[in-house]
Amino acid sequence: MARAATAAAPRALRLLGAALLLLLLVPAGRRAAGAPVVAELRCQCLQTLQGIHLKNIQSVKVTPSGPHCAQTEVIATLKNGQEVCLNPEAPMVKKIINKMLNNGSTN
Repeated sequence: MARAATAAAPRALRLLGAALLLLLLVPAGRRAAGAPVVAELRCQCLQTLQGIHLKNIQSVKVTPSGPHCAQTEVIATLKNGQEVCLNPEAPMVKKIINKMLNNGSTN
């Protein structure tokens, strides 16, 4: 009987250690789930379009150059939910940005 008790003791200690480790990790996981997601520190646009018809665009987001990316990025969200990158230097894209800014300032 004494042998059975001593053999169960190391197993119980391992189980207790695993339970304590689990208790420590659960709150850390909850905190991470509620934390804001940090944007990646790299360019989001690898390929760009020269233009797209204005009626297909729901919104436009312009991200200026910075430590994350050397280029200004223009990301258009289309009405179907798809996001596309536009070339900020293209004349058509400049017109789209100006039109979106003018529509936003009149509302």
